Amino acid sequence: MLEISSINSYYGTSHILHRVTLGIGSGEMLAVLGRNGAGKTTLLRSIIGLNPPREGTIRFDGADITRLKPHERAHIGLGYVPQGREIIPDLTVRENLVLAMIGLSRRTREIPEYVWDYFPALRPLLERKGGVLSGGQQQQLAIARTLVQEPKLLLLDEPTEGLQPSVMEEIDNIIKRIRGERNCAVLLVEQNLAFVRETAERFAILDTGRIVASGAIGELSGEVARRHLTV
Repeated sequence: MLEISSINSYYGTSHILHRVTLGIGSGEMLAVLGRNGAGKTTLLRSIIGLNPPREGTIRFDGADITRLKPHERAHIGLGYVPQGREIIPDLTVRENLVLAMIGLSRRTREIPEYVWDYFPALRPLLERKGGVLSGGQQQQLAIARTLVQEPKLLLLDEPTEGLQPSVMEEIDNIIKRIRGERNCAVLLVEQNLAFVRETAERFAILDTGRIVASGAIGELSGEVARRHLTV
């Protein structure tokens, strides 16, 4: 589904990603881990087109999307939930969701019923502004806002950041359901090892912008974590 081949990405003159090669299959869940500053968010921003690579290629469903604009990538099935959620605080839950549907081919702007199946806690909050929601509610809204775009691949940047364990478990269950029931692959950037081991099938570790370890999630041993993830 997604094939990343030897990409080099920069912020200005700073070389962040160094010949990164990575792939994820249809319906698969891959976790990308790394220390702060390792290049994890840059990787997601490169995939979604916010920070496109200068060299290398990104292919999605067989097509070269390396130079597509972010909105063009969204239209072909890439969905992005950024770190910090970035919901619009002065808009209501309803308005945040409807805004996300602008540009889709649907004739109606009615929020799909499946949203309430995955996020029933949001339905009573439809007219509440996003800025007054709890952290867990905001994270649910951020995922729901991407889900209404009907992605084939969901990119999640630190979805458990700042959440209580009970809320993390709820987010874990939602992600697993979306993946299984909607045949949606998931690329997860996360630092919570327990969450990754519970959720993902495969992992890759970034260190100073390079892939230094990867494999099946069962291979993410304590030794591998200590070598590449501890400060």
